[in-house]
Amino acid sequence: MARILIVDDSPSQLLGIKRIVEKLGHETLTAEDGAAGVAVAKQEKPALILMDVVMPNLNGFQATRTISKDPETAHIPIVLVTTKDQETDKVWGMRQGAKAYVTKPIKEEELVKVLKELLPA
Repeated sequence: MARILIVDDSPSQLLGIKRIVEKLGHETLTAEDGAAGVAVAKQEKPALILMDVVMPNLNGFQATRTISKDPETAHIPIVLVTTKDQETDKVWGMRQGAKAYVTKPIKEEELVKVLKELLPA
């Protein structure tokens, strides 16, 4: 199965997302803010990244832009997973390089669907 990086500063959100991803048989990597997420993405080259937006140091939009503009990590699909549910947030996130946008509270079936769409079979 795939290695998926989960970037979220909330321990409870991180755990909840991790449970869903691991239940599908995937391996998880975690980071607690955008800067750490960028570092782990460069070092580990995960198959996919689930990125929160509202975080300290580097927010999810900034981290997504950094990862998607770097030739080393540009191929990694990023899914923004956030409480920011305005259409403008979604549009902005996609413009930063995200491939999908999932709002919190996460519906497990929605996350599963996005993972199936973005991960190679």
